[in-house]
Amino acid sequence: MSTVLFICTGLLAAPAWSQQADAAAQRGKAVFHATGGCGCHTDVKNKGPFMAGGRPIATPFGNVYATNITPDPETGIGSWSEQDFINAMTQGVGPDGKHYFPVFPYTSFTRMTRQDLLDLRAYLLSIPPVRQANQPHTLSFPFGWRAGLLGWKWLYLQPGPFEPDAAQSAEWNRGAYLVNAKAHCGECHTPRNFMGGLVASMRYAGAVEGPEGQLAPNITPDEATGIGDWTVVDMVWYLQTGLKPDGDDTQGLMSEVIEHGYQHMPEADLRAMAVYLRSLAPIVNKVEPKDQ
Repeated sequence: MSTVLFICTGLLAAPAWSQQADAAAQRGKAVFHATGGCGCHTDVKNKGPFMAGGRPIATPFGNVYATNITPDPETGIGSWSEQDFINAMTQGVGPDGKHYFPVFPYTSFTRMTRQDLLDLRAYLLSIPPVRQANQPHTLSFPFGWRAGLLGWKWLYLQPGPFEPDAAQSAEWNRGAYLVNAKAHCGECHTPRNFMGGLVASMRYAGAVEGPEGQLAPNITPDEATGIGDWTVVDMVWYLQTGLKPDGDDTQGLMSEVIEHGYQHMPEADLRAMAVYLRSLAPIVNKVEPKDQ
């Protein structure tokens, strides 16, 4: 009798576990969209498999190739434990103990909640696995020396989840969490120093050499050089469609971020991001290509 009860209990528990996993994956899909769709991990230009890596990301120090984050157990993250995933996202350390180069924005993802991270993992484990080996990076010395990242992290990684500001509204705090953690906007829209660290005093003021060598504009509310003349409605519309207030459309990596990520987010979250960005101190910084 006890054996029968054990089997029945197991059969009843299996659907419940499956439902919980499905719910986590659905929540994780929303987190995935807020990150901009993890676009760097799909080699769009060469029509590579979804999230299977291989995309070259040009930096001033050489090329970094995005990794396979499908659930393939050999070449992806299928064999990673929950803690392996959290360590990678918040500490920039792989299951093998190797330090990740900061092209992977763990300096922002470290602010994400544990629940959001686990939900994102659940979503990534739900997508089709792809067997595709990761490509070695081609970085100049000493920037390809992983041991040197210990010192880099000491200078530029501040681990720990986002802390709400009790003096601000719930909407502002939601926007701050999205912009600074999930969406990691500062990783692209902030200039970096000679070591590849973000220049804190110029956060969100734009970068001439953004990801893949693309220009990242000033998104502080400076009216002359930033987005100070954009309303909250303008900003929400842009994040949904890629269309600027003057009718021009966005190009490059940001167009992918909107297409695969932000346009799928709840409007309330996009509004919260806009409210937060509008509250920043304006920084005068006209971002132009170097040849101008």
